[in-house]
Amino acid sequence: MVQKSDEWDGVTGGTTLGQKAMKVMLSILDVRIGYVLLAFVVPFYMLFHHKGYVAIYGYFRRRHGYGPLKSLLKTYRNHFLFGQAMLDRFAVYAGRAKFSVDNPDNPLFLAMLDRPEGCIVASAHVGNPELSGYLLSQQKKRINCLIYGGEAKEVQKNRIKILERNNIRAIPVSDDLSHIFLVNEALQGGEMVSMPCDRTLGSSKCVTCDFLGAPADFPIGAFVLAEQFGVPVLAMFVLKVSASGYRIHVSRIPSPAGGTKRERIESMTRAYAHELERIVRRYPEQWFNFYTFWKR
Repeated sequence: MVQKSDEWDGVTGGTTLGQKAMKVMLSILDVRIGYVLLAFVVPFYMLFHHKGYVAIYGYFRRRHGYGPLKSLLKTYRNHFLFGQAMLDRFAVYAGRAKFSVDNPDNPLFLAMLDRPEGCIVASAHVGNPELSGYLLSQQKKRINCLIYGGEAKEVQKNRIKILERNNIRAIPVSDDLSHIFLVNEALQGGEMVSMPCDRTLGSSKCVTCDFLGAPADFPIGAFVLAEQFGVPVLAMFVLKVSASGYRIHVSRIPSPAGGTKRERIESMTRAYAHELERIVRRYPEQWFNFYTFWKR
C-alpha cells in the first residue's frame, strides 16, 4: 500500500517572493506569454523533480498502455498543462484572467443550490479544481472549500480573498482537526462543502477500487459525511480545453437506499471512482497526482 511518505505534498512551488513576482508579472503581461516560457522550463522541472516524472510516466505506460516515446511526450504535456494551471491561478490573483467556461451540466449544479439541505462536492487533483471557485460565482448558497493548510501564505491570502468574493469560505485542513467542526456546522446549516476525494494521505479509512485497470485506495470521508447528514454528493471536475477555455463537468453520485451503512458508503466511493475514471480517460493528460497512486 502507498504510504504517506510516498505521496506528493501538493504544495504550490516557489518562494513567497517568487509567487509575488509572478502575480505582478501576470498583472502586466498576458498569461499566454507565460505559457511560451513554460515550454522551456518544463524539461528542467522534470529533470529535477524526478520522482513526479517517474510516477506520471508510469501512469501513461501502465494505465493507458502507451509506448515509451508516447509516454515520454505525454509526460511532458502533463507537466506543461500542470504549469498552465498554476499560471492561470496566478492570473486570476492578478485580476487579468479572462477565461471562458463551458458548463453543460450547470442545471444540475443550480438545482442543488435551490434545495434546502446541504451538499458535498467531490473534486479531485485533475484539471484545475480551484478555478471552479472563480468561474461559478453565485450568492444563493455558501460553498465551504476544504484546502490544504500547508500552502504558502501568499497563495492562501490571494485564494481566500477571491473565494470570499464568490460566496466561498476556504477551510484549511488543520492538524488539530478543527476543520471537522466547521464542515459539520456547514452541512447542518444547509451549505455546500467541497473537498478532494482522490487522496488517502496515509489514512486507513478508505475503499480499494478498480481504477484504470488496477486497485487503488480512495478515501471515504466525504461519503461518510453524506451518509451521516443525509445530503447528496456531486462530482465536479474543471478541465482545460483551450488556452483560455475551461469545461466544468458535474454529475450526481447515486446514494443506494438499501444495505448497511458501510455498504452504502462503499457504494458511493466506488461510484465516485468510476466517474473519476470516466473523466481521466477523456482527459488523460490532466491527471496531477505526482506519486505512485496505485497499490503495489
